[in-house]
Amino acid sequence: MHRPRKEMIAETRAKLIAAARHAFGTIGYADASMDDFTASAGLTRGALYHHVGDKRGLLQAVIAEIDGEMAARVNEVAARAPTRWQHFVDECTTYIELALEPEIQRIMFRDAPAVLGDP
Repeated sequence: MHRPRKEMIAETRAKLIAAARHAFGTIGYADASMDDFTASAGLTRGALYHHVGDKRGLLQAVIAEIDGEMAARVNEVAARAPTRWQHFVDECTTYIELALEPEIQRIMFRDAPAVLGDP
């Protein structure tokens, strides 16, 4: 049975992003290569170029994924706050806790600004 094309595209993209996220988070953007991503994901360079364009596009996709995860986590924690002030405090505290994670520090706060510039 054939899987829907959209499903296959999403799976390929997810594999590339996961491989890049691991590489960027462990060895950094500068030391990670296109071959690292494709070998880890079991895909070709052609698939990488088709789905994200280039290494910079892959970094942007990883950043978007992490940003979405961080926002979801911050919102989840803050939503449980009994007051608006506690909501604000919980939002800030959760963001800082996430920002202290080594993977997030390296990708979001070191490599991303160096490669993509400040937003």
